[in-house]
Amino acid sequence: MGRVSQAQAQENRRRVVETASRLLREQGTQVSVADLMKAAGMTHGGFYKQFASKEALVDEATAFAFAELARHHLDGLARHTGQREAARKAAIDTYLSVEHRDDAAGGCPAAALATDITRTGNDEARRTYTEGVADFAEFLTPEDTDGAGNAEGITRLCTMVGALVLARATKGSPLSEEILTTVHTALTAADQYSESNQAGS
Repeated sequence: MGRVSQAQAQENRRRVVETASRLLREQGTQVSVADLMKAAGMTHGGFYKQFASKEALVDEATAFAFAELARHHLDGLARHTGQREAARKAAIDTYLSVEHRDDAAGGCPAAALATDITRTGNDEARRTYTEGVADFAEFLTPEDTDGAGNAEGITRLCTMVGALVLARATKGSPLSEEILTTVHTALTAADQYSESNQAGS
């Protein structure tokens, strides 16, 4: 059997990274290389032709997941041209939804990977995760923060991630959806209060 072309090798690598990104969010970093490669439709033996180690793949898969999240934000900004806060509100609506709760594999890496990143000795994955969280907090930060920096964006992010983690952990009980709706109401009410204060000033 002939050697794969460079283009095919790149496509194989992209497929493994994308598959790993979903499986890591769904199952955590304990998922085996053999299972990752099987899910990508490739043999276990091909892994080390593409990656130096499992840790290297975890780093790339983490970066891929946050890049996917950022693309969703950019899509939201495109749909709400000139209305950044409307795009943020749409992101909050989607984030605190039952659909997002039930889609860990395609969902937020900040929530899905937090525990694994805490326990990992993979400094590159931790750095990638940290940068992704910082970018997400910046996206959630209102433009007019009165010199508060990213404080409001960080508060929104921590509230949303905490709500999602707890909603997933309590899935199957009425509390799960109550967590999502209560936090959504609190965040949107806070936004409306802030907007009314700005309008009256």
